[in-house]
Amino acid sequence: MSQYFDVHPDNPQPRLIKQAAQILHQGGVAAIPTDSSYALVCHLDDKAAAEALRRIRQVDDKHHLTLLCRDLSELANHARVDNRQYRLLKLATPGPFTFILEATKEVPRRVSHPSRRTIGLRVPEHKVAQALLEELGQPLLATTLILPGETEPLNDPQEIRERLEKQVQAVMAAHACPMEPTTVIDLTEADPRIVRLGRGDPQRLGLAVED
Repeated sequence: MSQYFDVHPDNPQPRLIKQAAQILHQGGVAAIPTDSSYALVCHLDDKAAAEALRRIRQVDDKHHLTLLCRDLSELANHARVDNRQYRLLKLATPGPFTFILEATKEVPRRVSHPSRRTIGLRVPEHKVAQALLEELGQPLLATTLILPGETEPLNDPQEIRERLEKQVQAVMAAHACPMEPTTVIDLTEADPRIVRLGRGDPQRLGLAVED
């Protein structure tokens, strides 16, 4: 049975943030709001929780999971970033963008792409997500909350609770999120490549969208 936290979207209650963080520390999976859509998150270092997260989404180890980071300095601890990449990251963070980057040794091998050794990273612009990251003091492993066979992310915390109450240990309800996932940009190649067009506007990074 999942715990349901009714969290204020702009001023998250510290007591509820601490309780949710404790559930994650104990190996739980949580549904949390972000600036794009709701996401499933778990502790980065918990192998069983990461496997549970993949089971809910029904994705294999080739599906890029994302590290939610507090800021650019935390992101740089987990990805190899050159000056060109850093300039783009500065333009887009915090915000609804996910960047594919080469993972550092700080990232457990089991959560990066098995052949490319890459990982998705992002800095969310949402008070609840940021408060939870601050409380934990490290990134969260995350994936967009899109259920198997569906194309749209779940957006209503009550529906999330009803459909996933036996699969997640916590639901952080902070009103509805936007219904769009992040824009995903691969920075591992010579030129940035838009992998998925979502809520983030690529023009913010000076990138053109092909017709």
